[in-house]
Formats: sequence, C-alpha cells, structure tokens
Amino acid sequence: MAEQTILIVEDDPDIRDGVRILLTGEGYRIREAENGLRALEMMGPEVDLVILDIMMPGMSGLRVCEEIRKTSTVPILFLTAKSQESDKLLGLTAGGDDYLAKPFSFAELSARVKALLRRYCVYRGKAQAGVQAENTLLTAGGIRLALDCNRVWVDEREVDLTETEYKILKMLMQNPQRIFPVQVIYETVWNEPYFYISNGTVMVHIRNLRTKIEADPQKPHRICTVWGKGYRFAAGEEGPG
Repeated sequence: MAEQTILIVEDDPDIRDGVRILLTGEGYRIREAENGLRALEMMGPEVDLVILDIMMPGMSGLRVCEEIRKTSTVPILFLTAKSQESDKLLGLTAGGDDYLAKPFSFAELSARVKALLRRYCVYRGKAQAGVQAENTLLTAGGIRLALDCNRVWVDEREVDLTETEYKILKMLMQNPQRIFPVQVIYETVWNEPYFYISNGTVMVHIRNLRTKIEADPQKPHRICTVWGKGYRFAAGEEGPG
C-alpha cells in the first residue's frame, strides 16, 4: 500500500511534535499546520486523514472542518481538551468522524487513526470502481447502495456519504422495516459500548444522512423515526421525522 498522508493541525507544538513522532514511526507521511488557515492551504487530494484540534486561536477547528467538508470527505479526527458531550456533538455536526479528548494515550490515537484510514480505503474504492455488478448492489426506495464499497446513488444521482453515514444506511437498508434502537446502531457502527449520551451522536449522523438522501429532510420517507423505539428504513413511505 502506498504511504498514507496525515495532516496534523494543532497549535500546541509539544502535542504536534508528539503526534508527528508517533505517526512517522508507524510509517505515515506527515504534514503539519499550526493554525486553521495554514491547514486549509495544505489540504489536497493526497491527504488521507486530518487530525484537527478544536480549540485554536483565530480559525477554530470546527470552522476548519466545515471548510474542508465543502470539498472533501477525508476522515477528520478531532482532538480537544474538552470532554463534554456537547463539544463532541459540535464536532460531529461540523463533519468530524471521530473524537479524542486530551489527554489521550498514543496507543488510543494510533488505534483511532488506523481504524479511520482502513475504512477510508474502502470508501475511496469507489474512485477505482467501475460499473457495479447487480449482485453487489442493494436497491430500495430510489436508493442504490454498493455493498463492497462506499458508493451510493439517490434517484440516479451519486451522493457522497462519510463512512459512518454509509455504515448506518447500509445496516438499515439490509434490514428494511426492522426497527433499530439507538443503542444497536451505536454499538454496531461505532463498535463501542453504548451510554445514554450516545443518543446525540447517532441523532447527528441520522440528521446529516437525511439531508443527503431525503427530498425533504424535515419529512423523511426513507429513514423514519419510530418514537420511543429507534429508526427504520421505510422505502417509499412518509414517516415521522
């Protein structure tokens, strides 16, 4: 596999140096930016992952994430000194894929980086994929979903989903009409134990997914909420939001 490129965006030079030393030692090519504006200048199609501090002077990490998401679906891992659920939700709403609170262990950082890059390799498989064979496509409710890579068409128009959004949609489409509790969605997609505060994480991703696949995200007819129970894929039905 070609050497993968990671952009580290962190205003604290000690943390930036530590992350660079760790990831360089694991074989990654590293780019570094000390602020948001510099990070945007260094972004390009060759960047495979962004490690982004939320609390930075000038342009915040949240703003940087929003700007990156205008042109790229590259995975973004947020670093922050704050561990409140509200800060996590802000990062996910801005378009982040994962979240790591300081102080963190290098072992945990390494594991998160490897997981995000592994899933992004699957996601980017669509760039090399040709026409999908029919037996690798899941079709329902005007949506076609490739089962072997992150590639989705809505009403014949291809849409870009993050790898987390793709995993949620795939799980729901493979089990039409089945109601998935939030806990099941979280533990399956994130592969982490569920806590009550995880509800907000799932809700944010469902909301973002609906903006991409629903004609009217306020009145969804594909991913429907079953109040008090969870979510289900109800192709062609109009359901409560």
